[in-house]
Amino acid sequence: MPTKTYAGSCHCGAVHFEADIDFSHGTGRCNCSICAKTRNWGVVIKPDSFRLHSRADATTDYQFKAGSSVHWPFCRTCGVRPYGLGDIPEVGGKFVSVNIACLDNITPEELATVPVRFADGRHDNWWNPPAVTSYL
Repeated sequence: MPTKTYAGSCHCGAVHFEADIDFSHGTGRCNCSICAKTRNWGVVIKPDSFRLHSRADATTDYQFKAGSSVHWPFCRTCGVRPYGLGDIPEVGGKFVSVNIACLDNITPEELATVPVRFADGRHDNWWNPPAVTSYL
């Protein structure tokens, strides 16, 4: 799959962005407490492949687990979390995790073909899938 520029937004449109994504690198779903509750399906990209076009005050920030290196900005109006920001050396340093459900111009055909990796975040076993993934 070649790199393609996708437009994305929250539900109300107050938060909007563009992201250059190559889905051949895979996407991720995990069972950690926040991903399981929000049904997050993300794709990790480098910060220079992400362009936020909305004002900074359109979002507010949520950081779970004190000292976590991942922040989840969400729309102040509709509450949708279109992307996350992080810096984890084990995954290559600084990154943006784009919520695939917030991509406005992705087709159902593209969604059906993207590779998905599952991670057992609930048990801090990030490099392995949980025993059951069908609910993710």
